[in-house]
Amino acid sequence: MAKVNRARSTSPPDGGWGWMIVAGCFLVTICTRAVTRCISIFFVDFQTYFSQDYAQTAWIHSIVDCVTMLCAPLGSVVSNHFSCQVGIMLGGLLASTGLILGSFATSLKHLYLTLGVLTGLGFALCYSPAIAMVGKYFSRRKALAYGISMSGSGIGIFILAPVVQLLIEQFSWRGALLILGGFVLNLCVCGALMRPITLKDDQTTSEQNHVCRTETQGFQRASPSSTWTKEWVQTCLCGSLQQEYNFLLMSDFVVLAISVLFMAYGCSPLFVYMVPYALSIGVSHQQAAFLMSILGVIDIIGNITFGWLTDRRCLKNYQYICYLFAIGMDGLCYLCLPMLQSLPLLVPFACTFGYFDGAYVTLIPVVTAEIVGTTSLSSALGVVYFLHAVPYLVSPPIAGWLVDTTGSYTAAFLLCGFSMIFSSVLLGFARLVKKMRKTQLQFLAKESDPKLQLWTNGSVAYSVARELDQKDGESVAIAMLGSNPA
Repeated sequence: MAKVNRARSTSPPDGGWGWMIVAGCFLVTICTRAVTRCISIFFVDFQTYFSQDYAQTAWIHSIVDCVTMLCAPLGSVVSNHFSCQVGIMLGGLLASTGLILGSFATSLKHLYLTLGVLTGLGFALCYSPAIAMVGKYFSRRKALAYGISMSGSGIGIFILAPVVQLLIEQFSWRGALLILGGFVLNLCVCGALMRPITLKDDQTTSEQNHVCRTETQGFQRASPSSTWTKEWVQTCLCGSLQQEYNFLLMSDFVVLAISVLFMAYGCSPLFVYMVPYALSIGVSHQQAAFLMSILGVIDIIGNITFGWLTDRRCLKNYQYICYLFAIGMDGLCYLCLPMLQSLPLLVPFACTFGYFDGAYVTLIPVVTAEIVGTTSLSSALGVVYFLHAVPYLVSPPIAGWLVDTTGSYTAAFLLCGFSMIFSSVLLGFARLVKKMRKTQLQFLAKESDPKLQLWTNGSVAYSVARELDQKDGESVAIAMLGSNPA
């Protein structure tokens, strides 16, 4: 392929072609996340056609979600080493192929491989690179840009849910999968919009990698069989990987990663079992699909309004708290769901859950960027979405097993609710501990040297707090306290 021309900018442009990137990411979320959510509409048809129980049928949706998130780092690697355009176009071809082949399946195992593995791999190559590209083009209005981009999932569900149900009624589930396969090919068009951009931090990293490659090639020409040359190559490769993934050692990122595991376990089963649960309490097929549409359209409102609100000056510094609040509210909604036994009660539930689902999904890239920075955002998002993989794989089958064992959805929904609440509480507790450590260090700064405090007019405590934010290492902060500029 021809070498991609990269737009150069010292800082994110916060507009211009960035809005085309937002439009491309919007379409990517429709073709990936919305299509994945709509697979639950096929649940009853798959279960009836193949005569399988809840747990076996739930593996289809689980494998799609799991492979999408499990292979998210692969999407980051492809976009970093080639381009975002190449990754998304390749992903679109793979995803479309999986859906088309799935329409010819003769058993659930065939659907596991085609609709599950192949389509999930294609979605993985598209999803995280498109989201990371938005972060490169926006800084001041990042939350709003992400809100618009991620609202594609909600709009897609709102439109696709009744359309997919209609396609199943008109052409059976095979024809519906075939048409979805053609629709997902639009990912190739989305990939063409992703014009690469080189920021100041990216230029510095690129120059360092170029110097390393140049020196390595020079040593290889001088002594191609030298052991020292091989060690030098290994050192360069290890240094490059260490620089790209050094955020894995940050305590803030570790806490975020653990919370993501519990959050991902709780969020997935609802989109698998919302339609079967509604049908079990006497709601018709069209009304059950309508509930999915409500989830989708309210998800849009949550994406955009929460992104816009958290970009306001009054909430700009509280995006982390807004994120954990949204997760906690979804957990509370889960706890109330077993008591809702009619359509008029399920509609407000769908509105509330959909709004806060869209809210926290919008803030995942924002919170991640706040912790790791823009330069490592693509790799960090790859890891974050990778961590969704195992919960997405096991949570729907576990919920299905609970339904088969207990004969009701209560245990499954309660487990999901407590999982999301624990994720929120864990984040809040970690932030509280960090605040207490900052306060303690500031107190130590005042007590250690009053003259130093007067001379700096309080800047020592600020420097310590800022250093703690960047390094999150108490030893570094204490070392700063021990130094005396006088």
